[in-house]
Amino acid sequence: MIDVNVLRNEFLNRFGRNGVAYVAPGRINLIGEHTDYNGGFVFPGAVEQSISAIISPNGSDKVNAYAFDLRLADSFRINDSQGPEAVHLRYVYGVVREMAAAGVAVGGFDVVYGGDVPLGAGMSSSAALECCFAYALNDIFGDGRLDRMALAKIGQATEHKYVGVMCGIMDQFASMHGREGSLMRLDCRNGEFEYFPWNPADYRLVLVNSCVKHELVGSPYNDRRRSCERVAAMAGVETLRDCTWQQLEELRPRLSDEDYRRARYVLGEKDRVLAVCDALQNDDYETVGKKMYMTHEGLAKDYEVSCEEIDFLVGEARRLGVTGCRIMGGGFGGCTINLVKESLYDNFVAEVEKSYKIRFGVDCQIIPVVIGDGARRL
Repeated sequence: MIDVNVLRNEFLNRFGRNGVAYVAPGRINLIGEHTDYNGGFVFPGAVEQSISAIISPNGSDKVNAYAFDLRLADSFRINDSQGPEAVHLRYVYGVVREMAAAGVAVGGFDVVYGGDVPLGAGMSSSAALECCFAYALNDIFGDGRLDRMALAKIGQATEHKYVGVMCGIMDQFASMHGREGSLMRLDCRNGEFEYFPWNPADYRLVLVNSCVKHELVGSPYNDRRRSCERVAAMAGVETLRDCTWQQLEELRPRLSDEDYRRARYVLGEKDRVLAVCDALQNDDYETVGKKMYMTHEGLAKDYEVSCEEIDFLVGEARRLGVTGCRIMGGGFGGCTINLVKESLYDNFVAEVEKSYKIRFGVDCQIIPVVIGDGARRL
């Protein structure tokens, strides 16, 4: 987590008074990728990397924001129907507007914010930003009356309406509901969720960031979603969650090859998430790892959201004996998530850093994962 005292000092220097600190984490997702907007299951956890904000009401109708990491200051008025053009501030503006729509009388405020969630790594830095502000504004202006799921949906609506990414609910849910030492199985159709203890004694989770930047706005991400929606409509179901294997095969002659493969991946991933839940109940991490590799195969070949660098990292994980590995996040770059035996961890990190540098001429980034708590006031 970023040193909040640095943000506190910046706030004091800029605005001449103290503010209140809030934090919301990024997330990992063990398995269940591109299933959230299909009404399926996901299996995320909050991480220690986070976005923090120092906030204080200013008694006006104006938001004065300083993005510490970007060294950018900007302002907008609460009732501005257009909002700011700067992308980073669109998230803040969207949360403010959606909180007001939910009945929270948000007033003007001053804020300094920053964090250490790696950008473009599939750890949902944008969701962490949205959830940090939603939690803070609910606390400051709403007396905490909106529950965490309502705040997660405000973050999701911000992505949809103000940024242009038609994301599911998983990222914001994980940032809001995270619990130290636990992963969560979320049913994205009805919002029901369950905590699963995550304290594997002989394994570690680590991300390997390919340092390939991906951009989801206006990207093939939305194309994948439309493919799934077309198949669901033809099957007569609300989402692919309710489509059976039999229905999919019966529809196959009427589907494009692309739409069929997208749907095949989603149905397979639904089954894999449930299989992982069963495996964890039995401390069967070998099965968890096998399912992770199967997910990557589906994401690479059927959903086509991988890339050369990520496929190389997955191949290296196999070569080095990693129990499970796959691309994580929206795709088109970012990280692999790796389930590594403790005894192999040091060698894996050293070897993958070396081989990636040789192959692509750039350094990958190793990001150890510690499962942490969700959005909160510090």
